[in-house]
Amino acid sequence: MQTVVGVAVVRDGLVLAAYRVGGGWEFPGGKVEPGETDEQAAVREIREELDLEIKVGDSLGPGVDISADYRLQVYLATAVAGDPVLREHAELRWFAPAELDEEDWLEPDRPFVKALRDRL
Repeated sequence: MQTVVGVAVVRDGLVLAAYRVGGGWEFPGGKVEPGETDEQAAVREIREELDLEIKVGDSLGPGVDISADYRLQVYLATAVAGDPVLREHAELRWFAPAELDEEDWLEPDRPFVKALRDRL
């Protein structure tokens, strides 16, 4: 099973989310490549997708199966440099913790939204 990392990027108490075309909100990220750790993949994916530099922190809980082939693992991260650039999603938005409603998120991301809200 291949791991897909999602990254809950936090800056000034706000969380960055990306809206997938035709879907819902998600934590940006992508597939872990062979030879990479989850943390290395998170840094690479956020740099490629959003032009942000991050410091990866703790996992937000156990992985969630997306399909028979992929498992989503979401990590908390701090933005350390740059401003997000919209490249691969329909929209980017910074959410305050009180604005995080699981219903607006893609199904696999929802358990991590609750865990994130509990930690912020």
